[in-house]
Amino acid sequence: MTRTVYLSPPDVGPLEESYLIAALRSGWVAPVGPDLEAFERDVADRVGTRGAVAVSSGTAALHLALLGVGVEPGAVVVVPTLTFVATANAVRYTGARPVFVDCDPRTGNVDVPLLADLLQRLRARGERIAAVVPVDMFGACVDYTSLLPACEDAGVPVVEDAAEALGATHRGRAAGSFGRVGALSFNGNKIMTTSGGGMLVSDDLSLLTRARHLATQAREPAAHYEHRETGYNYRLSNLLAALGRAQLVRLDGMIGRRRQLRDRYAKLFAPVPGVELVGADDAASNCWLTVIRARPDQSGWRAADLAAHLAARDIETRPVWKPMHRQPAYAGSESLLTGAADDLFAEGLTLPSGSALTERQIGAVLGAIDEFLTVRTGVSPA
Repeated sequence: MTRTVYLSPPDVGPLEESYLIAALRSGWVAPVGPDLEAFERDVADRVGTRGAVAVSSGTAALHLALLGVGVEPGAVVVVPTLTFVATANAVRYTGARPVFVDCDPRTGNVDVPLLADLLQRLRARGERIAAVVPVDMFGACVDYTSLLPACEDAGVPVVEDAAEALGATHRGRAAGSFGRVGALSFNGNKIMTTSGGGMLVSDDLSLLTRARHLATQAREPAAHYEHRETGYNYRLSNLLAALGRAQLVRLDGMIGRRRQLRDRYAKLFAPVPGVELVGADDAASNCWLTVIRARPDQSGWRAADLAAHLAARDIETRPVWKPMHRQPAYAGSESLLTGAADDLFAEGLTLPSGSALTERQIGAVLGAIDEFLTVRTGVSPA
């Protein structure tokens, strides 16, 4: 490990080691076994759904979820333009066409009134809208109180991309449970990890049974290898599921550490004009990533200036996701925009947020930011 302070490094320790060794010694090292079944039950219980299917990545979970709600070639799927590319890629895997919609500038989550407008326009044009995929950005749930009725009125199923949001809630209900099916990610930088991995969660057990079948190469229940359709090699291994079970035990503690760090950022930036924490007023966020937005006309500096200052001190930051409508891979895609995602991309900065950061590393990050602000504003916010 280098001296670099990373954005969101994996947080693993003795508990994960003990679960992995126990799984290894059990002999269940393939994508089947008791830890895999237990991990699915544990996550379903945590999210509050009737079932779950563990797969090799969050992208695989999204792909199977879209297939599960009937997304087919030629259909349209509405996707926020502010998201990681996996959301849009999963739509393309099905042969459907993503149509992008802009975000709420305060949270980065989908702009629900704009989404409702887009659904109305697409329906008026006779488009076959197969799904809406809201993304719970930076670990905070979308405003599902408003979104679900809008999608229900349009007769469109919701596939919730909760890759970043396990442990977050909206009005007491867990992220992942709002759509007909939800997709979680356990990538190495997420709130908890299985190294790689993901999971579908849903109350629709027939959808989950179908997803499990497709995830195991669509193998038919025969002694020989029998396949009537093309499936996918998407199942999670039992070893990684064991790692996930240990991480799930520690989930609330890890969320607590990220929340404490966000609170320290909030205190540091509070007196700085033109700077705000994106989604900071959502107390039910899992605080996966802390994102600031700096308006140069008020702050006197750009987010990129702070990023360069921190990079020079071996501290990793990252711009907010580049919107999908700006990505070359999706050039020419239909979009309904307000400019909010473009502004967040230009003015947003993601700060080190991981629960594995040591107090010394956190002190180094906060000290470096304080140094930057003192030089730029002439006043120390500390």
